[in-house]
Amino acid sequence: MADPKGFLNHGREVAKSRPVEERKKDWNEVYVPGSLLPIISKQASRCMDCGIPFCHNGCPLGNLIPEWNDYAYREDWAAASERLHATNNFPEFTGRLCPAPCESACVLGINQPAVTIKNVEVSIIDKAWDSGDVEPQIPERLSGKTVAVIGSGPAGLAAAQQLTRAGHTVAVYERADRIGGLLRYGIPEFKMEKRHINRRIEQMRAEGTRFRTGIEIGKDLKATDLKKRYDAVVIAAGATTARDLPVPGRELKGVYQAMEYLPLANKVQEGDYVTAPISAEGKHVVVIGGGDTGADCVGTAHRQGAASVTQLEIMPRPGEDRAPHQPWPTFPMLYKVTSAHEEGGERVYSVSTTHFEGDEDGNVQWLHLTEVEFIDGKLTPKPGTERKIPAQLVTLAMGFTGTDRENGLVEQFGLDLDERGNIARDADFQTNVPGVFVAGDAGRGQSLIVWAIAEGRSAARGCDRFLTGASELPAPIRPTDRALMV
Repeated sequence: MADPKGFLNHGREVAKSRPVEERKKDWNEVYVPGSLLPIISKQASRCMDCGIPFCHNGCPLGNLIPEWNDYAYREDWAAASERLHATNNFPEFTGRLCPAPCESACVLGINQPAVTIKNVEVSIIDKAWDSGDVEPQIPERLSGKTVAVIGSGPAGLAAAQQLTRAGHTVAVYERADRIGGLLRYGIPEFKMEKRHINRRIEQMRAEGTRFRTGIEIGKDLKATDLKKRYDAVVIAAGATTARDLPVPGRELKGVYQAMEYLPLANKVQEGDYVTAPISAEGKHVVVIGGGDTGADCVGTAHRQGAASVTQLEIMPRPGEDRAPHQPWPTFPMLYKVTSAHEEGGERVYSVSTTHFEGDEDGNVQWLHLTEVEFIDGKLTPKPGTERKIPAQLVTLAMGFTGTDRENGLVEQFGLDLDERGNIARDADFQTNVPGVFVAGDAGRGQSLIVWAIAEGRSAARGCDRFLTGASELPAPIRPTDRALMV
């Protein structure tokens, strides 16, 4: 520990956000550029270098947090970057998008505000890019083995980069027109500008990874044909089947899944459209679902000029302090105000949508809801609480139920599914089909970006072992109890 009194001398400071009225007028990241570097050394000094660093337990990647905190305190950015990349392929993604379960597990957080681990992480990697410390890692020799990776989200990219660096020839297949998966089209620009993805892709291309866009395995190319072409396959296709809301009026125009709405706003930023085909401009917007995807819809609607934005959540409002059944160092469910919520709108908890009402042209105009409460462990409508609110654009952000079953990928490979509908795999992330592996949400179910990267790395190691009989890639993180934390 470089500064044994750091946590005593310095309070917690986080990245400064740009003024709300300023940032709502553009799609740039919400934080003030460069606001972290003047404070990050002091913030890193708050790390106590604990004898048992519980932040490791909170992080699915097993990030070496006390080590790179120490380097950041000393402003040895090159060494900090090396330690950061030892366990995480894309810290600029996690540093912006991860909800930081590491901070929930920070020992300092028992009785003080936790170390700003996430802010330190993003400062290190941004400094590394600016200093030229992030370079392609080209393998010394090629193995002669070929691998196809299906999906270019964080799990697919992590698996592809690890396998390429191990000397295998890797091709990434993406059904969208650009690489990045939900990082590209699901995450709004104001949360992560896509230049961060672009420069990683260029690094991976320089290392030897090949990318194939606009090809959906199962439709454009049969899974059986893909398997014949390659020595191994890693499926990282995500859990893209969205949970629907089967209530009267669901068929009305103006009711969309979040992943029908958000990608179009991102395509505007890519230059594909002048204005989004589905826009909130001038409309009363209702977002159903209180999670991060719902917040992304809220922030997007603000920037498109919505007349009003209301976010509905069926569960009660979380508390601002840990509940007794979520003690340190578990990841608690707390009331969270994101940058999108700072920008306006109303959040309504403990309500359930009963039906939608439209006009004579079939456009949604009203959303009818009722308050709900737990009775005998079940959410039950409260009599006399029915009401309606204006709704000219509704986005459904209620999560995902599993990998896509409509494109034929699962059936063509002949894959087994687990009891939750995810692709089943063993301890090496191999499916019931030899040589076919699965990583990320496709095998785990809907989860966090940090889990996707961790699983991509672990699947790559299993795949490498299959191809070579052994593996020099880092050992996979195989936690037994962390699933409860996310």
